Amino acid sequence: MFAASSRSAIAVPSVGQLVLPLCAACVIALLSASAMAHDAKPTAAKPQGWSYPFACCANYDCHEVSQTSISERPEGYVIKDTGEVLAYSDRRIKNSPDGEYHWCAHEAGLDAGKTICLFVPPSSY
Repeated sequence: MFAASSRSAIAVPSVGQLVLPLCAACVIALLSASAMAHDAKPTAAKPQGWSYPFACCANYDCHEVSQTSISERPEGYVIKDTGEVLAYSDRRIKNSPDGEYHWCAHEAGLDAGKTICLFVPPSSY
C-alpha cells in the first residue's frame, strides 16, 4: 500500500511544476513582443518614415519636435521644454535620418522628461 501511494505522488506533477513553465513562456512572449521600436512619421527626406532604435524608444517615447524646441549653445543642445542641456559629445545625441529634430524622453516616473535620445539634423557648417 505504501509503495502505491508513493508511486502516484511521484507520477503526478504539482501545480507549481506546471504553472512555472507556463509563466516563463508568457514572460518570454511579452518581452519579445515589446522589443519593437515605433516609427517616425514620413517626411520629404524620408517618405517611408524610419524606425527609432529600441534603445531610444522602448515605449513610444519619441516624437518629432520643431526646430524652435531645441537650441544650440556653446555648451550643447538645449531642450527648451525642460532646460536640459546635452553636450555635443553626449552619446544620447544621434544623427537624424530625415534632417528633423526628434526627441525621445521618459513619459512618466522619476525620470519623466529626461532625454533618452535626441536626433539632430546634420550640421550646416
